[in-house]
Amino acid sequence: MLAFSKKQKPHTFSIRPINPVIGAEITDIDLRKTIDDKTVSEITNAIQENLVIFFPEQNISPSEQVNFAKKFGDVAKVPDSMFRVHPKNPYVSILENGPKQPPTVNNWHSDYCFAPEPDFLSILHTQIVPDIGGDTIWVNMYAAYEALSPKMKNLLCDLRATHDFMKLYERPIKAYLWEGERFKYMEAARKNFPPVSHPVVRAISETQKKALFVNESFTRHIEGMSELESMNVLKYLFDHIRAPEYQIRFQWKPNTLAVWDNRVTIHYALADYFPKRRLVHRVTVLNHEVPV
Repeated sequence: MLAFSKKQKPHTFSIRPINPVIGAEITDIDLRKTIDDKTVSEITNAIQENLVIFFPEQNISPSEQVNFAKKFGDVAKVPDSMFRVHPKNPYVSILENGPKQPPTVNNWHSDYCFAPEPDFLSILHTQIVPDIGGDTIWVNMYAAYEALSPKMKNLLCDLRATHDFMKLYERPIKAYLWEGERFKYMEAARKNFPPVSHPVVRAISETQKKALFVNESFTRHIEGMSELESMNVLKYLFDHIRAPEYQIRFQWKPNTLAVWDNRVTIHYALADYFPKRRLVHRVTVLNHEVPV
């Protein structure tokens, strides 16, 4: 069980596991205020233990969201391609769906796994959410790996897989992103993110644990296997990680801030709320430690 240990009580906020395997809620903290190094360390530990954490009732600005993110690593400016860039803060992505733009993110993925160095954290702040629907599901990829048989672990241990930006963005449902003025931005993203190789099982140094690192949206092929072999192994893994025992399904409320570790989770944003509106801000933390 990877939930936060009851013996490890933080001193600067309250934390409550909301699922036995993944997910916790942190309260009694105001992220508009400057948080000290001790609190940053405790939040980092909570992320490592729970993989996705939620801060309810955080009425923060985009700049405050970015400042919070920078406590955990380097924050990169948003490339204007798949998502809109916030007009007042170039570090914030705007993810919006509604009557004129139906949601098309209902697919299992980890953010930017198609990059040479996948992102560390995603930090999402809800602005407008539907009254019902629009939940997000996360999967604990440590738990999914640990549940495999010893023989399957042995098969996967040295395998690598190709992750490809275009596996998702070449699909007809994403065609609208390539239309008109946006074509040049998407074409630039395609050139900036050629297919890359990542291990199928990723070891995380901070936790000394292993996690599966594949997802339906971007994992194209297992290297060194025939097309049929790769297809069948990936199909098995994709089916395996859908088991509810490894998941949390979270119902959003406005002004909720969520932080999750992209390296050891995948997620799925349910597209069941159309034509209602959903608007969120996202900031990405790269996989770099803050200098001490």
